[in-house]
Amino acid sequence: MPTKNILLVEDNPDDRELMKLAFTQDEIPHNLIIVSDGIEALDYLQKQADYDDSLAASERSLASMPALIMLDLNLPRINGIEVLRRIRANPRTRILPVVIISSSNEPQDLIDSYLNGCNSYIRKPIHFTQLQNFVREISTYWLSVNQLPPVFGVLNE
Repeated sequence: MPTKNILLVEDNPDDRELMKLAFTQDEIPHNLIIVSDGIEALDYLQKQADYDDSLAASERSLASMPALIMLDLNLPRINGIEVLRRIRANPRTRILPVVIISSSNEPQDLIDSYLNGCNSYIRKPIHFTQLQNFVREISTYWLSVNQLPPVFGVLNE
């Protein structure tokens, strides 16, 4: 199984470290890229899209764009909903899978996330054991079971 990128967009340093620790214990090959706000996330995605666009299709890296974006809602500078809107508005990123991970239980956050094109909305687990299970299930589904279209160099093998 090829190693695929996961882009984690999380502003809380404690949550970032716990997610990082949970992902290090995961058995599915992956490359976890962590950014701390919406602008960093959009910059990262734009750089990857520019890199892919500059190469012939046959030369593209198989793992340059993320196979999954895990996006927090409450981010500094640009909130998660606006990041999601911009991802969906950009032809180079619009079909990338985006999973919202949030501690919010507000119905409007859930509605706004789906209206703006998230693929899934998940409440952040409270306990580390739950987080480990969450990471295992997320990575199994999105990196192994889910079939991605052959774009941006992200190919299923």
